[in-house]
Amino acid sequence: MKILAISDVPSKALWDYCSKERLAGIDLILSCGDLPAGYLEHMTNFTTVPILYVHGNHDESYQTRAPGGCICIDDALYIWKGLRILGLGGSMRYNQESSFQYTEREMRWRIIRMRWAMYRAGGIDLLLTHAPARGLNDGEDPAHRGFESFNEVLDRYQPGWFVHGHIHLNYDAQLPRVCTRGETTVINATERYLFDIPDPAPSPLSGMIKGIF
Repeated sequence: MKILAISDVPSKALWDYCSKERLAGIDLILSCGDLPAGYLEHMTNFTTVPILYVHGNHDESYQTRAPGGCICIDDALYIWKGLRILGLGGSMRYNQESSFQYTEREMRWRIIRMRWAMYRAGGIDLLLTHAPARGLNDGEDPAHRGFESFNEVLDRYQPGWFVHGHIHLNYDAQLPRVCTRGETTVINATERYLFDIPDPAPSPLSGMIKGIF
């Protein structure tokens, strides 16, 4: 399965020069947030694969104009061709200007509410977020500090992949695009990153499983 992950910075290749040929062979597109709604909608003109997204901390405009033709998986588990994807958007709270900012306690509570969905699906294969995990290539300023609760998800469920944005690679020349934590491959999706994963095992479940609220 070939996955295109995008986040934070619109790619000129996908915005100005997108085409069916450029997106050919891609099975799934994952957005980690902080991208214009029109950018995601633009890609729907060139592909029929699902475009799944979570909110970034600057996505207030999505509340009045969500990306048409795309699927929000915030606070949900989405299963596509057997791939179990948990979506948890937003960043650490650093002011009162966005609905998509959370304290550590609030994020942990969101995860607790998703436990039934993860149990029903038999676990998760991919964690899709906007913010990084605490201590895993995050920042020290309040706006870019990662969530410790994401580390707890990685340790407990051991997904194969953790895809996030928020930490632009030009913040620090030493930031890796890809690293690992235990058995999990961690990908910073800033702008765009294309990667392959083995085809997931078939699942009797498909589509959206919402958390318990």
